[in-house]
Amino acid sequence: MENTTNINELEAAKQLEIINELKVLYNQDYQKTGINKTYHIVTFGCQMNSRDSEKISGILKQIGYEETDSEDADFVLYNTCTVRENANNRVFGRLGYVGRLKKSRPGMLIALCGCMMQETTTVEKIKESYPFVDIIFGTHNIFKLAELIKTRLENEHTSRKHSDKMVIDLWKDTDMIVENLPNERKYSFKAGVNIVFGCNNFCSYCIVPYVRGRERSRSPKDIINEIKTLADEGVVEVMLLGQNVNSYGKNLNPQVTFAELLEEIEKIDGIERIRFMTSHPKDLSRELIEVMGKSKKICKHLHLPLQSGSSRLLKIMNRKYTKEDYLDLVDRIRAAVPDISLTTDIIVGFPGETEEDFQETMDVVRKVNFDSAFTFLYSKRTGTPASTMDNQVEESVAKERFDRLLAEIQALSSKSSGRDEHTIQEVLVEEVNSHDENLLTGRLSNNMLVHFPGDESLIGKIIPVHLNESKGFYYIGSQV
Repeated sequence: MENTTNINELEAAKQLEIINELKVLYNQDYQKTGINKTYHIVTFGCQMNSRDSEKISGILKQIGYEETDSEDADFVLYNTCTVRENANNRVFGRLGYVGRLKKSRPGMLIALCGCMMQETTTVEKIKESYPFVDIIFGTHNIFKLAELIKTRLENEHTSRKHSDKMVIDLWKDTDMIVENLPNERKYSFKAGVNIVFGCNNFCSYCIVPYVRGRERSRSPKDIINEIKTLADEGVVEVMLLGQNVNSYGKNLNPQVTFAELLEEIEKIDGIERIRFMTSHPKDLSRELIEVMGKSKKICKHLHLPLQSGSSRLLKIMNRKYTKEDYLDLVDRIRAAVPDISLTTDIIVGFPGETEEDFQETMDVVRKVNFDSAFTFLYSKRTGTPASTMDNQVEESVAKERFDRLLAEIQALSSKSSGRDEHTIQEVLVEEVNSHDENLLTGRLSNNMLVHFPGDESLIGKIIPVHLNESKGFYYIGSQV
């Protein structure tokens, strides 16, 4: 463990040195031209990718780039997702557009990173069809961005063809967790904090373990130190991130449970709210439920993916729990945290799904009464076991079931979503409302949105708000 820590510290020092080298180089360019280089990041996919983009943004700003809201920039990066194949198509569409921009912008750099880049066939397609791309890296070596930029700039003087200048640095897996590099947060008052990387679950429909690698947990010390620093900077809410936060600490020596980590985070002065995602039902322990029940800071919201209500399909999905296990878990959670908001993910049309299987899902939906659900039509994901399974469900059948499920969820959630109407609740004010500048927008502990009149000086503060009226998926309120 100590040797690994030393290697990570040396790597961080190396990358910081390269960042400073590029900073000097870019400053020299600025002295000549009076123009700062700009960058633009397009992020696809999950909150893990959003957090990675904050780290990328921090490195680029430290080098000397200024962020812009247009792809007509000096450095354009696509942080990709590959959970569904249509995400790949969206990236290819953006590459076609930015490739045309590059023709009229000498010196422009285009980079690709993220889960999509961990697929060999995808990278080969980019090399063949989009040779103007400058840098390709994956999910394991984001910390090397400055080094990759430096290599690409050096290649400019040693290679004739653009395709020969392309820098590709892809790792199949890694144990490295490089700390203390720059990052640029989107919000000053809330922040995402990675606690575990990778996934060991190998659900039969999911590509994530193949592109994110095996689970590796950050040390509790590094997590606590990061959150203490965030608190000192004015952060009041943290979101703990991992593909499966409930399995945090299993690869540490000595082991530390997720529940134990939460208890330590709760002690940090200045942090008022703790969120986390995503939770896997099979690893949500009694210890964790107990900690959630007595906590003063853990938010009253839990995202608990179901995927299917059929025990038969759950086994084929390799989810390692049954319908009965899930319902029992929900009962124990609600006994400990009666006012908790439960949300979920559900897949419709998984290979072999029958009407009976679908009705089992509908039964769970009615019994649990989720506050909301992300529902997905199953689509084949090349590289996963499910993509080669027999009994693929006809698209028309899956779509009809999907519509029935969505209608049921909307009907149930509309009845329960207004349960806090006419009460006073604590709201973290997040921003000026995007549709009405006279309103502010914030969130309850249970993650429900609230819109209310107020001054933007309240952004970042937790204030009491009277919930005047429920609008189904949000409230209209007034300051108390």
